[in-house]
Amino acid sequence: MKIVAAPDSFKGNMSAPEVCAVIEEGILRADKTAVIAKVPLADGGEGTARAVTEAAGGRFINAVVTGPLGKPVNAVFGLINSGRTAVLDMASASGIELLRRSELNPLNTTSRGTGELIKAALDTGADELIIGIGGSATNDGGIGLLDALGFKILDKNNRPAGITGAALARVAAFDPAGADIRLGKVKITAACDVTNPLLGEHGASAVFGPQKGASPEMVKELDAGLANLADAWIRAGLAKDVVQPGDGAAGGVGAALRICLNVKMESGAMLVMKHAGFFNYIKNADLVITGEGQTDGQTAGGKLCSVVARESRKAGVPVALLSGALSGDAGILLSAFDYAVSIACGQIGLKAMIGDSRRDLLLAAENLIRAIQIGSKIKR
Repeated sequence: MKIVAAPDSFKGNMSAPEVCAVIEEGILRADKTAVIAKVPLADGGEGTARAVTEAAGGRFINAVVTGPLGKPVNAVFGLINSGRTAVLDMASASGIELLRRSELNPLNTTSRGTGELIKAALDTGADELIIGIGGSATNDGGIGLLDALGFKILDKNNRPAGITGAALARVAAFDPAGADIRLGKVKITAACDVTNPLLGEHGASAVFGPQKGASPEMVKELDAGLANLADAWIRAGLAKDVVQPGDGAAGGVGAALRICLNVKMESGAMLVMKHAGFFNYIKNADLVITGEGQTDGQTAGGKLCSVVARESRKAGVPVALLSGALSGDAGILLSAFDYAVSIACGQIGLKAMIGDSRRDLLLAAENLIRAIQIGSKIKR
């Protein structure tokens, strides 16, 4: 049997390469003759740069940048295509995983470190950038990122307005004259599966702000601040609107990249799958196994695992989902996957589930193959 293991990470627990290794071990327990292709994936969030760089045989560069709360953090980006292409994760520099739960507050966080990471990539001489913008801790409309790249974000007194979510309300003018001239000479693609606009009930602050620590009052403040920033962009002649799909990604970084850096948005899942060689691996596969830490209604609506399922089915290959936890409409899940199961074995609480997740994933992978073997023996 030829099997492709193509999971996302189990966030906060196992990386995608670790998930692949456990799935492989479980498969081989049941079938020592199985041929397994391990294809760790990501969707533009944490792990995107690693997945693409390792698949392409590239190398990694370390950079110390400003973290989401202003303290230095060690970030990493990859170089592929003989150094011509740099692959970056916003999560590495400005990610929510860099903060403790008690530190989450999008009024205080900044995307400046991501701008510094872009500068570090430009310093290598790369002429193409791929930036995964998922997993951010920020809701600053990208003003921190743009400040790091030389754009001036000014208040009514023509002084720097600041670089956090709270500073959005002070923005009165936007001056691109000092932007790094190298930005006009590189091709930049953002890997992102978010299609939300910048503002309103479906915008960055309302939909993603609470995940980053925003209270209902903060959501209103941040949304008003982003509207203020949008007005500044429009007055500067840089934008006509902020209603484009993806403008709300990463707390408004999607809009900043589109409007100020002429960045092209691509599906994060599809971009990583393409660079990781997924489409070559499934050509002769008998089964695809994907997985993630938690599956809910959003998964079937376009998250990485459902994209893996969709593309596998197009190729005529059945796909199984091994998830840390399942919730939502079972009918919707089983319309997206040929097989979907939670690996949890009765633990109470997230901490216990995470503690046993490797053991449970190993058992789930082995049991899946055993079920296939049973099915082949049943007389019809």
